[in-house]
Amino acid sequence: MSSQNLPQSPESAVSPEQRRKPRVAVVFGGRSSEHGISVVTAGAVMSAIDRTKYDVLPIGITTDGRWALTADDPARMAIADRRVPNVDQLADSAGAVALSVDPGNREVVYSEPGAVPTVLGEVDVVFPVLHGPYGEDGTLQGFLELSGVPYVGAGVLASAVGQDKEYMKRVFISFGLPVGPYEVVRPREWESDRPAARKRIMEFAAEHGWPLFVKPARGGSSVGITKVDDAAGLDEAIEEARRHDPKFLVESLLRGREIECGVLEFEHGPRASVPAEIPPVTAHDFYDFEAKYIDSAAGLVPAPLTEEQTAEVQRLAVEAFEATSCEGLVRADFFLTEDGTFVINEINTMPGFTPISMYPRMWQESGMSYQELVDRLIQAALGRSTGLR
Repeated sequence: MSSQNLPQSPESAVSPEQRRKPRVAVVFGGRSSEHGISVVTAGAVMSAIDRTKYDVLPIGITTDGRWALTADDPARMAIADRRVPNVDQLADSAGAVALSVDPGNREVVYSEPGAVPTVLGEVDVVFPVLHGPYGEDGTLQGFLELSGVPYVGAGVLASAVGQDKEYMKRVFISFGLPVGPYEVVRPREWESDRPAARKRIMEFAAEHGWPLFVKPARGGSSVGITKVDDAAGLDEAIEEARRHDPKFLVESLLRGREIECGVLEFEHGPRASVPAEIPPVTAHDFYDFEAKYIDSAAGLVPAPLTEEQTAEVQRLAVEAFEATSCEGLVRADFFLTEDGTFVINEINTMPGFTPISMYPRMWQESGMSYQELVDRLIQAALGRSTGLR
């Protein structure tokens, strides 16, 4: 990328009055298996940001971890021909972007091999739309805390808990939230004594029945999840989960309806949206990656629930938000079982965020447009300090 194509720093490009416009760095991509969906989400968020109120600096993280300056071109960040985009396609050069780790200095620096680094100006807030490990799991949030840069969404602890399904469930249980039966197999257990770990899984299946779901412990977007109908498919499912995470979970099938609920933080505390329902997807074994993003299986918003059921799932969603010390936003996913009980499956601290994603749709049905939702999240982050709070 040549120097004339670089974003001009606020100091050189605008007057002092205009320089007061907050600058939002939208950070996306990353090293996880959800890289492509993160790019799609970022394109939607960038399209929704009011450019009369904010400057926008798009920063993509490649699959090998390089922070790259990308074009401000949301049209190139959409799913096309059933393929998700990636940062490598959007980065114009091999240059790298760096944020300062000095809390008193929020400048962004761009550098290319053999060239003098260019200061791109200060960033006022980061909108991190990364999904999965190395972004949604507290790692990026910790870096931004060290840098003293405010950011949208959950902090270090809530992000880490929200990413690790084992510890998420442990927190839920400690706060009295209902969870379904599950088993965790850690890397050392599987690698040192595979027969014993497999025997434990088979005992779990004997108690709770088939089918089972085998999942990476720290992942999202249903990547790496397999529905296993009998023992013959177990080993293959475990290897698929371990391709994404050496720690994996085995969960029993909960028969019932899939219900989701959005939580958003307001000035006086979190509130829940109207809930949504994910109807059975006939073309897929379950609500997997392709059903969510490629085939865009539509959910029902609002969910056809009674007033009492709606109030209960909203209460549980807010409790899950509070139990994990979340900030900003959360999507809480539940099963409404055949006996009428809500069981929480998981939370997402940075849920899918395209206009057709369930979280924005639930808030739109609750009276808040996509653009208003993006603006509220940015304003909340600008008003929140880093550090202990």
